[in-house]
Amino acid sequence: MARERPPGRSCGALPRWLLGAALLLGLRLCVELRRAGSGPPAHSAPPGPRTPWPPGPHLPPAPGPPRGASRRQVTYVRSGRRAPRTSCCAPRGRPRPKGPQWRIQLQPWAGPAQSLEEEASRFLRYIRTIQIACNHVSTDSLSKDSSPAQKPWLVCLDDRFGLAHQIRNKQCRLYSLGLGSDDTHFEVSMANDGCEVHRFDPSVKSAHVLESQRLWHHRLSIDWRDPHPAVAALKPHSNTRKLGSILNEFGHHKIDVLKADLESAEWKVLENLIVEDVLEQIGQLIFEIHLHWPGFEVSGSDNSVVRFWYSVLKELEQRDFRLFHSYKDLSKPQQFLKKDMFNASSCYTLSWVNTRWK
Repeated sequence: MARERPPGRSCGALPRWLLGAALLLGLRLCVELRRAGSGPPAHSAPPGPRTPWPPGPHLPPAPGPPRGASRRQVTYVRSGRRAPRTSCCAPRGRPRPKGPQWRIQLQPWAGPAQSLEEEASRFLRYIRTIQIACNHVSTDSLSKDSSPAQKPWLVCLDDRFGLAHQIRNKQCRLYSLGLGSDDTHFEVSMANDGCEVHRFDPSVKSAHVLESQRLWHHRLSIDWRDPHPAVAALKPHSNTRKLGSILNEFGHHKIDVLKADLESAEWKVLENLIVEDVLEQIGQLIFEIHLHWPGFEVSGSDNSVVRFWYSVLKELEQRDFRLFHSYKDLSKPQQFLKKDMFNASSCYTLSWVNTRWK
């Protein structure tokens, strides 16, 4: 039986396919010959940038850069940044933790001899020099002024610092830090003028006592550290706190006036307020400072102790606190670090105003 051919094909179709392929091959050869005749010699480089043809199997591949250099280049391009520099003191693979600041930065020595005389002279001159003038000071009422030379506890009521405005609007807040003092004339006066007064004293009989509409007494003492967690677990109602912790517990974001008579604990408390940035929440400071001994947990030679005191006060200045009142207590022993010298008292009351306070 005769075999049928596929439809669409005939004996005459094959020569036409061959003819078309021959024409295409001839055109390709003509193009290649023209390029070879008009281009530069094969051994010379083209005058401009030109993408070369991929090398054929008969040509050796172009030599590349050394293996090490190529890897370094690829690593740089992929990373897009330099590798972090490692410290000799930090463990590899773990970033160095940013811990809290525990100490203030000490000021340079007062003189080349680093002597007590040089340090004491600079310190006493500093606490006796008023840095900013305050025209209105009072502890009794806003209607009259009192003589700054006769009273230790004074506030600055100049309108530029806002305290007088806060008192008139009954929006003033005062914290008073004490240790067993029975003299509350200043606190009562400020409460009567319109301040919300919180007095902290560990000798208070009850945890929280509201004496009048605006005067609170709290059985708490202000320290420069919170109780150890183990101690806090055994005594959940411990009466010792840092000022920053009490602010958080009470929900108070600012203090217009902070008064403190801490019987030589003021230096470490001031240092804590500085290193923890609590000062930003305070408008005015009134601190009684004690100079008859270094103070709680302040150690070192006498000249280094005075240098530390001076550095604390300079930190206040660097945070825009300016001294507007200095009171020398002549009723206390006239001693400086247990020495009868420098015409100094063992107790001064210093008042600062935060010049950025609003």
